[in-house]
Amino acid sequence: MKEETTSVLSLGAEQGSEQSREKQEGSRALEPPPCWKQGGLELNTMMTNRDLGGHADFTWVLKGSFPFSFQASCLKAIWNWRFQTVIFRTAQLLCFSALIFELIKQKEVAAWTYNYSIKAYSWNYSRMFCQKHYTDLVAIQNKKEIAYLNDVMPYFNSYYWIGIRRINDKWTWVGTKKVLTKEAENWADNEPNNKKNNQDCVEIYIKSVSAPGKWNDEPCWKKKRALCYTASCQDMSCSKQGECIETIGNYTCSCFPGFYGPECEYVQECGEFGLPQHVLMNCSHPLGNFSFNSECSFHCAEGYELNGPSKLECLASGTWTNNPPQCIAAQCPPLKTPERGSMTCLSSPEAPQYRSSCHFACEEGFALVGPEVVQCTASGVWTASPPGCEVVRCPLLEAPGKGTMDCVHPLTAFAYGSSCRFECEPGYQARGWATLHCIVSGQWTAPLPACEAIACEPLESPVHGSTDCAPLSGPLPYNTSCSFRCADGFRLKGADVAQCTDLGRWTAPAPVCEALQCQDLPAPDQAQVNCSHPFGAFRYRSTCSFSCDEGLLLVGAGELRCLGTGTWSAPPPQCQAFTCTPLLSPRNGTMTCVRPLGDSSYKSRCQFTCDEGFSLSGPEILDCAPSGHWTGPPPTCEAVKCPELFAPEQGSLACSDTRREFSVGYTCRFSCNKGFKLEGSNDVECTASGKWTAPPPTCKGVVPAPLSEVRCPALITLEQGSVSCRHGLGTFGPNTTCYFGCHAGFTLTGGRALRCRPSGQWTAGAPTCRAVKCSELHVTEPGTMNCSSPWGNFSYGSTCSFRCPEGQLLNGSARTACQENGQWSTPMPTCQAGPLTIQEALTYFGGAVASTIGLVTCGTLLALLRKRFRQKDDGESPLNPQSHLGTYGVFTNAAFDPSP
Repeated sequence: MKEETTSVLSLGAEQGSEQSREKQEGSRALEPPPCWKQGGLELNTMMTNRDLGGHADFTWVLKGSFPFSFQASCLKAIWNWRFQTVIFRTAQLLCFSALIFELIKQKEVAAWTYNYSIKAYSWNYSRMFCQKHYTDLVAIQNKKEIAYLNDVMPYFNSYYWIGIRRINDKWTWVGTKKVLTKEAENWADNEPNNKKNNQDCVEIYIKSVSAPGKWNDEPCWKKKRALCYTASCQDMSCSKQGECIETIGNYTCSCFPGFYGPECEYVQECGEFGLPQHVLMNCSHPLGNFSFNSECSFHCAEGYELNGPSKLECLASGTWTNNPPQCIAAQCPPLKTPERGSMTCLSSPEAPQYRSSCHFACEEGFALVGPEVVQCTASGVWTASPPGCEVVRCPLLEAPGKGTMDCVHPLTAFAYGSSCRFECEPGYQARGWATLHCIVSGQWTAPLPACEAIACEPLESPVHGSTDCAPLSGPLPYNTSCSFRCADGFRLKGADVAQCTDLGRWTAPAPVCEALQCQDLPAPDQAQVNCSHPFGAFRYRSTCSFSCDEGLLLVGAGELRCLGTGTWSAPPPQCQAFTCTPLLSPRNGTMTCVRPLGDSSYKSRCQFTCDEGFSLSGPEILDCAPSGHWTGPPPTCEAVKCPELFAPEQGSLACSDTRREFSVGYTCRFSCNKGFKLEGSNDVECTASGKWTAPPPTCKGVVPAPLSEVRCPALITLEQGSVSCRHGLGTFGPNTTCYFGCHAGFTLTGGRALRCRPSGQWTAGAPTCRAVKCSELHVTEPGTMNCSSPWGNFSYGSTCSFRCPEGQLLNGSARTACQENGQWSTPMPTCQAGPLTIQEALTYFGGAVASTIGLVTCGTLLALLRKRFRQKDDGESPLNPQSHLGTYGVFTNAAFDPSP
């Protein structure tokens, strides 16, 4: 049994417009599952809500009786259907939201709509109304739009203004400022007629019976409704990359070239391209990388050139204006090898590339005109024009005076390889090279020759000879003869006469003078010879000295000279043995000799000794020398003598030898004066050894006399000197010491200090001060000298003045003085003679001779007088060995006390 149940199920709600709903009812997309039909249920639909926008909510209601189990299964199916519907609606909502977001992202493009004013206005005010509230007065696009407006717009008896107006006698769409085309016109019949009333504005007949949708021109001041439109096209429509075309309720985009897409939002892309090697690119992309209007400029790396377009542009079609260019290595034009030269290049000379270089050189005799090296630059041009080779030129030559010149020029005049030959006229000869060649340096092989008169060079006189030529000096002309002769002791070797030939040469060379030859001198037996040869061996002026071996005597000349006659000055000497003078034994002595070569011969030796009491005076041994003489005089034996004795002070001496020779064996006795006592030996004897048996005694006073009574002679002050004394026991008493000194310019002669002895005698005589001597001055003739000498000739303080005779100048100081150091203050002056006449010269010469004779005479007399005065001043001459006054070399002077 079935259970009947009435259920109202709210199965879902659908939002949308009625129009959308009608479409959905046809599809029944939202119907519940078909189980309600199986149970005999009834489905009712009712609208529960509608909004102002035309949207509605729908509810389905099921009515009928069905079993509970069926109800449960159907309800389960319905709930599954409902869940699926929720899922479906959620998906729809998400899709709708995505659509809304995309529309927002597209700046919410609105559709084209039409509006009109309730009130009527003039055309100008109507346009202001439309521009204020909407876009502008309607701009009619096509016939379809006119029909639509006529259909939807309500009728108004004064009709509507549209956006057409006469401007400059042309109907113009004011919104676009485009002139109305013939195809777009929609005038009513017989319109526009203007009626001569300034009908410059246009109205549209909306719902006109006679002319629906047609246009009519009217005066702009009339009042009509404003027919406005709201444009679908905005500032950003079509992405500003296409033309926005209004349609009814929408717009379409007509893209500019290079753009595409619904909103012209896409730009045509040309695509990147691979750059060839060495190509450098610089691009600008105003609309996107490598897209429409992109421009790329190309250039090459240094040393390369562009092959192809330098600039490419991306076209609206999406293609580039051309293919990318290529860079090829820059090439310079090929160079030619210079004539008479060579060229060496680092790369192929037919296609030289950047940085290639070529070296140029010329053949011998040619010079490079231009750079030696050129290089291919990055711009494809050479750094310089290729050089050329020009022949080397030498200076121009001219024929010398008195001569001719003949030249050969294989290349060009006076250039490399040219040769010129020179010849002189008869009687002249060329000085220099006869042929000159122009060489690679641009110079001739020698200076230009000259033609000179034929002459021989002067001949040199032979050494130790003379030459006799005419003329005596300078070049000697043709046919000149010269004769030669030699000095004494020399002879001519060569021609004695030479003549100058026509070739400028002498018939013979200058001879030489050879020293005369003397005979060779062999060395004598047992002799040596030493020769000097100034002019050759044993020739004139050669000298030879001879010497004999030891023990031989040279007999003859010791030196020989080669004379000018070619003979020696003496015959050669000889060497002979020699002997010394025989010797005798000395008196009171003996002689013992050794004679290896015979009596008194060379190398004999004799030794001498004396008897007792005698001593040897002379050499003890004598040898016979090679000269034939003994090595010394024969000695003598003399009696031995003791030293001379003197009487002691305050005593006396008595000797057995009255002559006081103090020989061996003689005795002497000493004694003292009264009041004195002898200290020492009274008697002494001279022994054979030459010594006394005892030293001499002295006398000592028993009662000494007072020393205060002993005085030495008083000393006076030295002339030009000073004396300073220290008195011991009274003035000039014993032990008084006096010191002496001289003034500047004077020297002390004698002891510098004297002491007074106890005997009342000074230890020496008083010294003197003598002036310092300067060197003697000898005036040079013809000058004169006048000297003043206060302390002796040419001594300290002497002054000398000099004077020259008239006509001569004194070279030096006119005055000099002898200084304290023994030097003259200035050097000796001289007289510089001026030019003299012959008479003056003779006069001076005579005076000089007379003066010389006078000086010699006076000097001789002065020397004799000086010698005489010296002998007189010396007194008696010294004792000779044979003097009867005493022993040789010993004398007695009792007045002199040698002890200090």
